Amino acid sequence: MQVKELKSEGLLYEMEVTVTAKDIDKKIDERLVEVGKTVKMPGFRPGKVPLNVLKQHYGKTVMGEVLEGAVNDSTAQVLKEKNLRPALQPKIEVKEFDEGKDLIYTVAIEVLPEFKIMDFKGIKVEKPVVKVDDKAVDEALARIVKQRMESEPVERAAKKGDIVKMDFHGKTKDDGVEHEGMHGHDHNLELGSNQFIPGFEDQLVGKKAGDNVDVDVSFPKEYHAAELAGRDAVFNVDVKEVREPREATIDEDFAKKLGFDDVKALREAVEKQIQSEYDGVSRMRLKRSLLDSFDEGHDFEVPQGMLDLEFSSIKQQIAAERQAELNGEELVLEDDEEKELKAIAERRVRLGMVLSEIGNKNNIQISDQELQRAVIAEAQKYPGQEAQVFEFFRSNKQALDSLRAPVFEDKVVDFILELAEVTEKPVSVEELAGDNEEEDSYLDKKKDKPKSSAKKSATKKSASKADSKPAAKSKAKKTA
Repeated sequence: MQVKELKSEGLLYEMEVTVTAKDIDKKIDERLVEVGKTVKMPGFRPGKVPLNVLKQHYGKTVMGEVLEGAVNDSTAQVLKEKNLRPALQPKIEVKEFDEGKDLIYTVAIEVLPEFKIMDFKGIKVEKPVVKVDDKAVDEALARIVKQRMESEPVERAAKKGDIVKMDFHGKTKDDGVEHEGMHGHDHNLELGSNQFIPGFEDQLVGKKAGDNVDVDVSFPKEYHAAELAGRDAVFNVDVKEVREPREATIDEDFAKKLGFDDVKALREAVEKQIQSEYDGVSRMRLKRSLLDSFDEGHDFEVPQGMLDLEFSSIKQQIAAERQAELNGEELVLEDDEEKELKAIAERRVRLGMVLSEIGNKNNIQISDQELQRAVIAEAQKYPGQEAQVFEFFRSNKQALDSLRAPVFEDKVVDFILELAEVTEKPVSVEELAGDNEEEDSYLDKKKDKPKSSAKKSATKKSASKADSKPAAKSKAKKTA
């Protein structure tokens, strides 16, 4: 094998590799001998087929396999001899090959940079902590009560806060068409809840059971269903019942309905849940502070290929979050947005490399049990679909590997925190929640608040899961 260096610029290397025809022929013969041990051919016993006969029948088939192996083996040897660590899969281009001739190919490689890990032993970080008080428990219980609020029929006109049971059928005014989802039966709607598009609920205030009313509305211009966005519609509504909410009382019966022995046990469970949420945010803020220190403590060139992939991933995330707004069009970024996103991508790649290096040098491994717990946690996000989630990860190695990265990262962070000097700082709930953006990996952004909307989308998970109302059953409903 001969190697000629064609380019060496920063982290980029390009070399020309020549594997001699003699070596190729030798590998082909060796592979044909292996094939001959099992192949069955008329007139020959297994393992006794002459090499020239094997070459005549299987030479071309074996050649493709041998060439691929020769390229892979020689490339690996080049990387080892030159002590190069590829950042991404090397790019191979065969320049010349024919039967009986040398194999000549070029290999372009972008390598991982050499860098020194900052001394993190004794690094000082601050962890904000909050203890749950009675007020927080009371407020949480009040929300539970509201969610489980009961109601009873009343013989009067509906007012805001009442629940109206109704049938409705809608049509767009300009063409009189009832589009998919523009009807519902025995639907319970709380007036004033803003579950339906603006103006719908207001027109039911003052109506009684047995009333039939036409409700005129206009779908918002940004409505999720493009065929209805910005159009006027009329819904014919049959009011079947008016119900008045009745707030539940937090007593022993209420606690037992929720599966607890008494009110004390219910309060303890609520307190534990709230504390768990506080601790999660506290951990996130501590981790952010640690990663900010690592970001400031390391400055080295990152591979352009990795940077491009990360930037592309961020753009895809933003495009997915703006799907309704883009309406099928390609996402176009302003210059300042693109600059900010590239800075985020660079930070992510650099921090990922730093944490990976720390983990590898300290032999931090992910066990099968830890990975299984990650799969279970992911499945729990989809109630009723757990079996499908398990099957997805079982049959999709790439998806399973995507769970491995954050688990590995958290173990590395825990390792660093054991050696760091962590000071707990009591704070209020408001302080803990301040500038609280959900971040769960080294894909974290800098703690500075983003200036552009693109950066917000790239660094903050969509709030739709936490803040939106349940999925609408009809297109009369307002999107969250």
